[in-house]
Amino acid sequence: MGYPSDLLSSRAVVKPGMYAIIPPEGRVFNVIPGIEGCRMTILCTPKMGAGFVQHIGTALPGGGTTVPYGASGQIETFIYVLDGEGSLTVTVGGRTEVMPQGGYAYAPAGVGISFRNETDKPLRFLLYKQRYIPHPDPAMQPYAVFGNTNDIEERIYDNMENVFVRDLLPVDERFDMNMHILSFAPGGCHPFVETHVQEHGAYLYEGEGLYLLNDDWVPVKAEDFVWMGAYCKQCCYGVGLTRLSYIYSKDCHRDAEI
Repeated sequence: MGYPSDLLSSRAVVKPGMYAIIPPEGRVFNVIPGIEGCRMTILCTPKMGAGFVQHIGTALPGGGTTVPYGASGQIETFIYVLDGEGSLTVTVGGRTEVMPQGGYAYAPAGVGISFRNETDKPLRFLLYKQRYIPHPDPAMQPYAVFGNTNDIEERIYDNMENVFVRDLLPVDERFDMNMHILSFAPGGCHPFVETHVQEHGAYLYEGEGLYLLNDDWVPVKAEDFVWMGAYCKQCCYGVGLTRLSYIYSKDCHRDAEI
């Protein structure tokens, strides 16, 4: 990159155990064993207080996994094709799908996700893993899910006519997590300030917003990653000229441990 043209600065905010904003400027590439031909950045880990790990990656032509990602122990995984002209060939268990932009897959604990860019165009993807918490009923087991967000109809969020949500995974107690896409039309906002045990990892892919994170109002925009820890006060206004949209994780459907 060469010498800087101005004073070094950053919009990044990291408050361990509370929240973090990781903008694209300042991110570094990480070597992830079992993944080759991909530019990978680790966005979020338990080192900042999160209960999950999230990456953003660019799969170059021919890039992908050499071993299934997250195939050990009680680890469940999720992949989402963020953008790009190529497509990602994704395998979960014995099923394989070719995924363009908007495609995603969930793998239950211990199954893992294999993926490869078999096209001649790069594309970006999000990769997520967390430790699965079993349902108290052993018969309630999650299953592999494939889909594309472009095929999911939006619904109005909490009776707010200018806020929209899409659920990527079934709203089902078998699953202890979900992924959603939340979109705010200009001027849209959350109906109230949320304070809850669930944590979120949100990747903003369009628009601008003003986010309340605990006691701080922070401007955010497309390409920012935002982590919100348990009980972090949170709400958002869409303040740009276009929609503010982000894909975010949520832990759900489980009691709290004592």
